[in-house]
Amino acid sequence: MNHEDVIAAESEQLASVLATANPRAQCPTCPEWNAADLLWHLTGVQRFWSAVLEQDVRTDDAAESLESAAPPQPSAISEMLPVREVATQELVDQLRQLGDDEPRWTWWEADQTVGFTRRMQVCEAVMHRIDAELTAQMDVGPIAAEVATLCVDHCVDVMWGWMPDWATWTPQAVVELVAEDTGGRWLIEVGRWRGTGPESGRNFDVPRAVRAGTDAPAPTAQVSAPVDHLARWAWTRRGEAEVTGQTEATSAVEQLLAQGIQ
Repeated sequence: MNHEDVIAAESEQLASVLATANPRAQCPTCPEWNAADLLWHLTGVQRFWSAVLEQDVRTDDAAESLESAAPPQPSAISEMLPVREVATQELVDQLRQLGDDEPRWTWWEADQTVGFTRRMQVCEAVMHRIDAELTAQMDVGPIAAEVATLCVDHCVDVMWGWMPDWATWTPQAVVELVAEDTGGRWLIEVGRWRGTGPESGRNFDVPRAVRAGTDAPAPTAQVSAPVDHLARWAWTRRGEAEVTGQTEATSAVEQLLAQGIQ
């Protein structure tokens, strides 16, 4: 897979769809955003990460400084489109110059490398392209099998798997994800992390999933779909998947998906 080509193509498709959409149309998969917000979100994300890469950002403080310097959202989609085009090109240019193992700041403490950003930005562009098509009430285009596989991997290992180091993890069920067309399989442990934030004092009880270890018990539920729908299902982009198994396990999966992913 050429990650940069995927980012460029998916971002261009998103912009093409939103260029003629009603700017106030609500995004059904990110309901707090309308079409204009969605376009500016991707633009801001790509501007931010290209700056992280270009400026060799390594610390939380430096990343926060970049984020606080973000420009305000323009009032019209027509004003956003050229900014988005530049943001995508700058991100792609930076990624093409850097190797996966080169260090850069990311929000995922376990992986402070360019490779994390490369994979994350593929998923970001793909899923927001789907958001754009749903917002414009268009048929959703397919995701290439290798791209969809990356998106499932990234969801399992990162988007579902994050939890703070002070949390307590309680597994509830082992579930198998099956890509019917490619034969891809992911064994995950679904459960909840709980704890009290050491700074906020806030109590948390959050559904999550992690990749299951080799000593995990046999799965008691299965999620099956073609890989592009499995990726959309995992990222809560209206993918059609069949969920079967014991009630406790399928209920845990429903709670996990109810969290959503922006």
